[in-house]
Amino acid sequence: MAIKTFEEYVESLRKLKPTVYMFGEKIENPVDHPRIRKGINATGATYELANDERFRSLLTTTSPLIGERVNRFTLPPQSIEDLVMRVKVNRLLGGHVGTCHQRCTGLDCLCTLSIVTFDIDKKYGTHYHDRFLDFLKYMQKNDLTANASVTDVKGDRSLAPHEQPDQDVYLRVVDQTQEGIIVRGAKVHQTGSLSSHEIIVLPTRALGKGDEDFALAFAIPSDTKGLIHVVGRNSLDTREIEGVDCGNARYSKYCPTLIFNEVLVPWERVFMFREVEFAAEMVSRFSAFHRQSHGGCKSGKIDAMTGAALLMMEYNGTAKVSHHKEKVIDMIHIAETLYGCSLAASYEGKQEPSGTYFIDPILANASKIHEGREMTEAMRLLVDIAGGFVADLPSDRDFGHPEVGPLLKKYLK
Repeated sequence: MAIKTFEEYVESLRKLKPTVYMFGEKIENPVDHPRIRKGINATGATYELANDERFRSLLTTTSPLIGERVNRFTLPPQSIEDLVMRVKVNRLLGGHVGTCHQRCTGLDCLCTLSIVTFDIDKKYGTHYHDRFLDFLKYMQKNDLTANASVTDVKGDRSLAPHEQPDQDVYLRVVDQTQEGIIVRGAKVHQTGSLSSHEIIVLPTRALGKGDEDFALAFAIPSDTKGLIHVVGRNSLDTREIEGVDCGNARYSKYCPTLIFNEVLVPWERVFMFREVEFAAEMVSRFSAFHRQSHGGCKSGKIDAMTGAALLMMEYNGTAKVSHHKEKVIDMIHIAETLYGCSLAASYEGKQEPSGTYFIDPILANASKIHEGREMTEAMRLLVDIAGGFVADLPSDRDFGHPEVGPLLKKYLK
């Protein structure tokens, strides 16, 4: 089975038994919890659209590794076309779900490992790349989603990892056995960890002499013993989680903290171990790939916002108002600039010794810088066009109330 359906994806998550806490309670069934399920639905869109005839050629391709049709989110780019398709797929999904689909970072990890494991082997004669290829085959044959576990809690950021009073603020190896390595630490802002089958760990920063215990890259199942998902706050999590009051009625995101409490990682899943000088390459490759992904994803999200703005203009009778038209043009300009930078980064990509294609990192960073400055501007323009009801529209329950509902529908039709 190289391509799962949406239903098969959800059922595959049900078979996992992760340890999950949220708001002081242990969650036994995260798949059906409404706050988590909408994030799963967002990732599920990558499976749903891969089986839709309209988008199948965009989201799937043939893997040279297993010789089967696979989801593009399991394939490190083997050509310039693959780099370009990454951007186009992310734009499609960003517009479709209107939020984060949570699958691009896992692919960014796969892309990074496909390059750096080869480079480490070339210097040291290790066998990380073969291990990685075995893992990649497993990912592709089972159409799995991976989470990118990169960001450590960091502690005192003026100190190197080995200088920290509590060294566990950076994930590290604390022991090793014949079976594998034992790690301890935490990763934060882990978007969609419960929507994922696998957790891929990379270093969060460049490392130096004395930081060898922190120079790790590996992958483990998301329900591994000792791995704890703590689902935290979102910016709007006090809103209703059902119906249209939540904002996005079907899709959402969530970002747990992952605690690695004496987790055993089998040797066959270890892709870097103490090769401290390669941590910087891991970080820079991952960051560049992820910034390329963002240009597609965020331009798609702005597409959805632009559609909402046009709908509000039609609703309010302001479709011909010139300054509203100018705001829509500005939103389109922001989206196309992000998209254009990421496409340019793709077209200027080059093949690495491992065979994987790497984007132009300068152009990828240009996309990210523009996004950081202009994404909030696109949101501001949407709010200007939509008006005050973005903030204080009466609840969906009030519209359905037998007494006040008809009055609201009269005045707000």
